[in-house]
Amino acid sequence: MRFIGASNYDHGTKPKIGVLLTNLGTPEAPTAKALRPYLKQFLWDPRVVEVPRLLWWMILHAFILTTRPKKSAEAYSEVWTDRGSPLLYHLEDQVTGVSERLKASWGDNVSVKGAMRYGQPSIGSQVQALLGEGVQQLVVLPLYPQFGGPTTASTFDALSDELQGQRWLPDLRFVSSYHDHPAYIKAIADSIREHWETHGQADKLVLSYHGMPKRYLLEGDPYHCQCMKTSRLVADELGLSDDDYMSTFQSRFGRDEWLKPYTDETLQGLPEKGVKSLQIVCPGFSADCLETIEEIGMENRDYFLEAGGDRYEYIPCLNATGTHIELLTTLVAEQLNGWTAPKYDSDVTKAEAARLGGN
Repeated sequence: MRFIGASNYDHGTKPKIGVLLTNLGTPEAPTAKALRPYLKQFLWDPRVVEVPRLLWWMILHAFILTTRPKKSAEAYSEVWTDRGSPLLYHLEDQVTGVSERLKASWGDNVSVKGAMRYGQPSIGSQVQALLGEGVQQLVVLPLYPQFGGPTTASTFDALSDELQGQRWLPDLRFVSSYHDHPAYIKAIADSIREHWETHGQADKLVLSYHGMPKRYLLEGDPYHCQCMKTSRLVADELGLSDDDYMSTFQSRFGRDEWLKPYTDETLQGLPEKGVKSLQIVCPGFSADCLETIEEIGMENRDYFLEAGGDRYEYIPCLNATGTHIELLTTLVAEQLNGWTAPKYDSDVTKAEAARLGGN
């Protein structure tokens, strides 16, 4: 194996601290053609679908990739904007906001970039860009508050795969979750309070999280437990009783049993139980995307109203609001403790390196 080194390490470059914010990913366009490679990369990840590879390869290529891209493209076309994919432009704004705040305290010694686990910009390309800038210490913050194998662990897999090919490795700090961080809990609670100030409270507050096969929980994934803790802490912050709120799980896929209660089925059943108005928030999503804008904001709204509900309000994700940027900056800054100066400065000048045959 030939290791990468000379192309991204410059002996004459001042060492930097790097920050990489990551999210799940997005297709390059709301078309079936663009969705096929994106879904192929996403669904082939063994962290996402834990099925024997040969069997899953046949199912994926014979059935899913022949039908799902067109259906997904139609959904993406509902949320696409002039800036493109919401998830991507929110990530870009989050990177800009965190970068501005960190540079106010740390100067140009810090470089912040964003990457997607699936699609572009990829984790590998952004890691190489940071190393090319002279980054010797790297903080990676996956924007998933609750740890999950298909999200956080998969991000680490991609990071590890990229670093395995490096001749030289930076110091590394990886944030695996922040589901109970006081600043995160307060940020979610404050966004709900803000909504209440304008619209008042509804009969029920629903906290909807992305679903996951129940089998993952039984095999030790802490995602479900962390979601429940987030809900409890947010409810405590808001002073809610157990009857005032509930947690549900959305976006299930396939025939296996997933974490319950399911968001869609729950919303369809609430009106007959006397819940005529509800407000719904998605604390597990750091930015609005297909699953929040289309699935929660449109599809599930229809389910609730058609079942007899009168009032349905979706409370947006934190996105790139000032509160969220401050939270993300806090999470990164906590990891920067002890990294107030570069680990070392090379004594080899550019001229000396060139004479020796390197950069």
